[in-house]
Amino acid sequence: MNVRRLIPATALAGAVALGATALTACSGAAAGASGGKDGKLGVTASFYPMQFLAEQIGKDHVQVDTLTKPGVEPHDLEITPKQTAQLADADVILYLKSLQPAVDKAVDQSGVKNIVDAATLTKLEAHAASGHDHGHEGEAEAEAGHDHGHGHEGEAGADPHVWLDPAKYAEIAKGVGAALEKADPDHAADYKKNTDDLVGKLTALDTEFKDGLTNTATKTFITTHSAFGYLAERYGLDQEGISGVDPESEPSPARMKELQEVAKKENVSTVFFETLASDKTAKSLAGDTGLKTDVLDPLEGITDKSQGADYFEVMRSNLKNLQKALGAK
Repeated sequence: MNVRRLIPATALAGAVALGATALTACSGAAAGASGGKDGKLGVTASFYPMQFLAEQIGKDHVQVDTLTKPGVEPHDLEITPKQTAQLADADVILYLKSLQPAVDKAVDQSGVKNIVDAATLTKLEAHAASGHDHGHEGEAEAEAGHDHGHGHEGEAGADPHVWLDPAKYAEIAKGVGAALEKADPDHAADYKKNTDDLVGKLTALDTEFKDGLTNTATKTFITTHSAFGYLAERYGLDQEGISGVDPESEPSPARMKELQEVAKKENVSTVFFETLASDKTAKSLAGDTGLKTDVLDPLEGITDKSQGADYFEVMRSNLKNLQKALGAK
């Protein structure tokens, strides 16, 4: 993943025939999208967070495919002509506009009736790399943003990582559930029940985070990927992101010095990196400051390196790692 000062509106997604684990489910990504088989609703998602929602809400009534293979950086996804053609066969498309330009273009050309843009299902906000600035939406455009070198900054410089806030993810889940009910009214009651169950689990997870992060020695954490603005805002934390749009690039000397001062002043113990990117930058900063390194997963994909097999397991691993780093009591 890349580090951004600002983060534009973007896409979520997923894949997998129901019943498969999150890891094996993603293996069908290369096939792109296709209509459902055996009477199932064919759902195509752009990457893991939407995949997970489709699987949890649709269960046995849906066949879920993803456009992003496990281990692939979602923002850098390029779609093949075959995938573009197959996308038109989907009954429902789930994505988050602006994160993946190739997906946006393919969706626009698909002609599919039931298209769900997750960005419309909750309120997106702008978050700067510095936690002390989060929530100041107008400042977003001043930074390079979540562009990964491709220039696809969101219209309002909005941060797309809403799934890392369980409460906002629950709002999206409700919208996805309603879309599946509309697309497949014969199974509307099941979709409604499954949505309610999932929202209940997300509400419980939100409570776990609130309780687990209320009493900590520090509220500041440093990460190579500024993906945790919503999480930080929800639970009263300050995110400090290392500058640079590439997770493997070296931070500027000025930012390095600034973060060293922040670490000392805020009693920071740990520099976080993610599973889909190199830990080189995190170790570089940690080595100069005497800090530890650990994983904080933005959950844009599940691989065998992930600290958990699905959304809930990885989020609870994130909570545990944050509690340790922040000195939770």
